[in-house]
Amino acid sequence: MIPKPSRVWPLRGICAVILMLGMAADPLVAQGRAGSQSAEENPARRQLWRVPTPDPSTLSQAVLFRPVGNGPFPLAVIAHASTQNAIRRAQMPQPEYRALAQALVVRGYAVLVPERPGHGATGGPYLEEQGGCSNADYLSAGRATAESIRNALAFMRMQPFIAKDAALIVGHSAGGLGALALAASDQGTIARIVAFAPGRGGRANDRPGEVCAPERLVSAAGTFGKGARVPVTWIVAENDSYFSPAISRQMADAFGASGGKVDFRIVPKSGDDGHWLAEGEGAVQILGGILGGGRGAPGKSK
Repeated sequence: MIPKPSRVWPLRGICAVILMLGMAADPLVAQGRAGSQSAEENPARRQLWRVPTPDPSTLSQAVLFRPVGNGPFPLAVIAHASTQNAIRRAQMPQPEYRALAQALVVRGYAVLVPERPGHGATGGPYLEEQGGCSNADYLSAGRATAESIRNALAFMRMQPFIAKDAALIVGHSAGGLGALALAASDQGTIARIVAFAPGRGGRANDRPGEVCAPERLVSAAGTFGKGARVPVTWIVAENDSYFSPAISRQMADAFGASGGKVDFRIVPKSGDDGHWLAEGEGAVQILGGILGGGRGAPGKSK
């Protein structure tokens, strides 16, 4: 029933309307505020967080792992892979890279794995659109990914349990390309970048080994190498079906030729598709070899 125009609303009704209008004016209220969102749990003090993104109305849902104690701990941020398929992005489970994260915690790092805007539970606008296959804009997509990483990094560096030491950035696939775009950052903020199969546009038309506009991808890598100050370790498995060692080598060469400091490594085959190396135990030995104290060979440089 529609109330008569002369009806006087009770005070609590007015308050409820004011509250709803306030929430509409501040979209972050619906998501909660940035910071911890849950109690810690095993393994490695796993805890849900939300962190700012380049979009003021969207907070990234993230997972934080850290060592025992109050810190301060050096920070590592892991940047996940992506897809141009909107349905798959929406269905993406929370990335955790648990094997890598726990290996880093053992080495004393606090590890944040944020899910960027346009993915899974984070939702919000997809900021990393690269366009069509033939005219893919890898520069803008990579820079957008970099901005999301930068926002998460800046927020975590303000936490009292995080050391002011320069951070470690670990990127995978699209997250790796975004990490390359950060290589020109101040070394006081980022100490090292480890990129597992960085790139975008891989497996074009779902065909192994095909890349959308490969010349554009190589060119983008070259651009990201200009003025780069942060050293990059670039990892690709022999059986990567998205970015083969051949195209990865071209990208790394372009990055280095532009001034970037890059250590390019091809590692043995990993599982059915080496592109997912970063998500498994195989990455732990590789990372250990890079950071020191690893249990196995870090791979061969070529």
